[in-house]
Amino acid sequence: MSPSPYQHILVVCLGNICRSPVAEAMLKQALPQRQIKSAGLTAMVGQGADATAAEIAKNDGLDLSGHNATQLSSEMIQWADLILVMSQNQRSAIGEKNPAALGKTMLLGHWLPASGKGAGNSQTQQKDIPDPYKKSREVFEHVHKLIHQSVSEWSKKI
Repeated sequence: MSPSPYQHILVVCLGNICRSPVAEAMLKQALPQRQIKSAGLTAMVGQGADATAAEIAKNDGLDLSGHNATQLSSEMIQWADLILVMSQNQRSAIGEKNPAALGKTMLLGHWLPASGKGAGNSQTQQKDIPDPYKKSREVFEHVHKLIHQSVSEWSKKI
């Protein structure tokens, strides 16, 4: 089997304190031979991971204690072989910043089964991973589960 073309993986969300640090830690655990980073489109630069996200991650065997939020840069986009985002809007924002990056930018939730009935754009929306920032612990737990399912599927495919 030839080596994966995806050696450098970048996970992006908005603030880089809730979703992308968790996905980064999960991907590092699942794919230890790859280089994985995370960043935010509107990062809360220098902040650690959200306390609720970090606690849930710790209960799942992940350590987010060393995380510092990082602003997405053009250099990071160029470095990445694969960019995983949480929503279609974030994918569009990366495309506006660097149109050539659209071909390597995909939804982290791409492989999640579509929930609910209907087709078309509604399925894309359902594959977005919602932002739990300033929401209840239950929302954080739901988002953690979605990220876990997504990372599990991605790690089988790359």
